[in-house]
Amino acid sequence: MKKSRILIYSHDSFGLGHLRRCRAIAHALVERYKSLTVLILTGSPIAGHFNFKARVDFVRIPGVIKLYNGEYTPLKLHISLKETLALRESIILHTARVFEPDLFIVDKEPLGLKGEVASTLDLLATRRTRTILGLRDVMDDADRLSREWQAKNALPALESLYDEIWVYGSRNMGDPLTGLPITPAIHDKMLYTGYLPRHLPEHESSGLLEGLPEPYLLVTPGGGGDGAEMVDWVLRAYESGAALPWPALFMLGPFMSAHEQEAFRLRAARLPNVQIATFDTQFESLMNQARAVVAMGGYNTFCEILSFNKPALLVPRTEPRLEQLIRARKATALGLTTMLDPAQLADTAPMVAALQRLPEQAPPSAAARRNMLCGLQTIGKRVGAIVREHAS
Repeated sequence: MKKSRILIYSHDSFGLGHLRRCRAIAHALVERYKSLTVLILTGSPIAGHFNFKARVDFVRIPGVIKLYNGEYTPLKLHISLKETLALRESIILHTARVFEPDLFIVDKEPLGLKGEVASTLDLLATRRTRTILGLRDVMDDADRLSREWQAKNALPALESLYDEIWVYGSRNMGDPLTGLPITPAIHDKMLYTGYLPRHLPEHESSGLLEGLPEPYLLVTPGGGGDGAEMVDWVLRAYESGAALPWPALFMLGPFMSAHEQEAFRLRAARLPNVQIATFDTQFESLMNQARAVVAMGGYNTFCEILSFNKPALLVPRTEPRLEQLIRARKATALGLTTMLDPAQLADTAPMVAALQRLPEQAPPSAAARRNMLCGLQTIGKRVGAIVREHAS
């Protein structure tokens, strides 16, 4: 394989999902192809906390954060959003011009945040760069997604600016673009890769494991920025005094507010069977050692649940997207997980009952379809084919 370059764009306005997905793809590719170099464009404020393999690096673009009203604001800089977006677009475009990638993979947003990738896509259209849009297994409710993408003028980009569309999931979980006015030409570009498997770190594990009881329940709201209600619900179950199967480790997430974290720590300090932590880059080892998992149902956590084959209870959020609720319902219908309706949030009893049923719940492998976790292998083969085409 000739020396090749891949540029990956991950807008990362909030949370861990986009960066962790792109990092998993990048690491799998450089491990498979020794002549490959991958550069990730990311707005994640904690990108520097993660380790990256040789031949994988990242360019940090100025961060933004999405407010509850759906609008964005700069994360750190005391400048206007317009200026921040102009900075981001300039960095993305200049990086692509200098790096000259053979492949450009855009995560989730067809034109990037507020259209910031459009100029880069236009530039790369004049070169031999193959452009890929990577989508989650579930995007959102069809009506919401249709309105959002029409407002962003995203649908024409799928047809004119992208060579391929990779869906990081299984056909058994449905088409993430169902209900949208998708042309046959767009459907012809879609490749279902399978889910992206996660692996234990080669030489490292979480230091938290030394102080944890065996077995334990892992409670994770992902990045934690919108996970306080789920954490509170599970914590109330432990505070109730009911007989629960295992002690619990709550990983609050780096984006949960300091005020919420402190409140949970004070409550947990009164419970002998609860431990609280915020963030650990070796999260996979914590998932691997857990007896079962309670999670919100974001894409990356779902991949980890499948990868480490853990009985899981999903408690999805319903705002600002229905993505997690749709994924949880589909996964439960397939027998991969169980779920609790967030409409029951005010009542502690359903959570207690669900936790008490977890020891009898089968792991996902009991119901998983064949090749559900072949995403990195599929992507690796496709990248190899693209690079060979370029070399010919």
